[in-house]
Amino acid sequence: MVDSKIQESLEAKIKILNETLWDYRALNPSIEKWLANFSTDEEKIHALYLLSKFMYFGAVPMRNLLKSLYRDLYRYPLIASIRKSNNNTLDKDIIELKFKEEEKNTRFLGVGNPSESGAHLLYFFRQENKLSKKLFIYTDEAIDRNGGVATLHFPDVKHYVFIDDFCGSGSQATSNNNIKNCVDNLRNLSSNVKISYLMLFATSDGIKNVKDSGLYDSVKAVIELDKTYKCFDANSRLFPQRDDFPFEKDFTKEFCFRLGRPLFRSINQKEGFAGAELETLSDITALGWGDCQLLLGFYHNTPDNTLPIIWYDEDEIDWFPIFRRYNKKYNL
Repeated sequence: MVDSKIQESLEAKIKILNETLWDYRALNPSIEKWLANFSTDEEKIHALYLLSKFMYFGAVPMRNLLKSLYRDLYRYPLIASIRKSNNNTLDKDIIELKFKEEEKNTRFLGVGNPSESGAHLLYFFRQENKLSKKLFIYTDEAIDRNGGVATLHFPDVKHYVFIDDFCGSGSQATSNNNIKNCVDNLRNLSSNVKISYLMLFATSDGIKNVKDSGLYDSVKAVIELDKTYKCFDANSRLFPQRDDFPFEKDFTKEFCFRLGRPLFRSINQKEGFAGAELETLSDITALGWGDCQLLLGFYHNTPDNTLPIIWYDEDEIDWFPIFRRYNKKYNL
């Protein structure tokens, strides 16, 4: 059992997080409603511990991360390449002139359709980095089709950069038909283009899966989440292997899985899965899509790779979320 002093400590920590980092998204009345989802006091105190470890990124931190993405993952590598191609020059005028030429011949694209977060972030990415709106396109603008013949719409463009907020399993970056078709067409029409997939956050497994797909020349994230960020991994940073640690990993995993499975199952079922496939997928997603087991959220949404007990807010099951997810609706 966890004593009352530990509960008070957790509540105090969550209050501070709420006031300083969480944009007041988890006020006490909401926390009480969320805790009412759980059956026993032991579940509730362990759920409260999970909440105290939730990583939330508001609008200002996300905008700063978009600056870092442009600077560290796009601008600096290009400058390094420019210097190398010009006898390791340190002449700022030459470097900046060459960089502007490279930037002019770049197009930035969102991941997913125009209503999804990848495209949504491009607006702020453009603002924060003072970029021309001419540098931004949809995937279907990259290729022209006249009389059934495909040609490059931007024959001088050398760099195509896909921007995303988060990569969990890597499935969207490797299986989304719009992205894959765009990349395949660009490859078929030119051997000189460089295609990058740049993210604000990504799991190590997600980065590996995207790299292994062979679709992109460069796959990088501003913040990489290794397996220690998985709640119930053997090396989870949430559950240190100390005799005096008061929270039980196996107990927490059991009720998170037991409660999370029907939540995600209801979503999987709405997306058309049935039978054995539905049950297998629901086992895999009970602790978050791709079994990512994360505690991560953004001001604009909570990834479904996060534990569903945190974000589930659908009509099929009565569950109160603490950091809700605006789930995607694929069917009309």
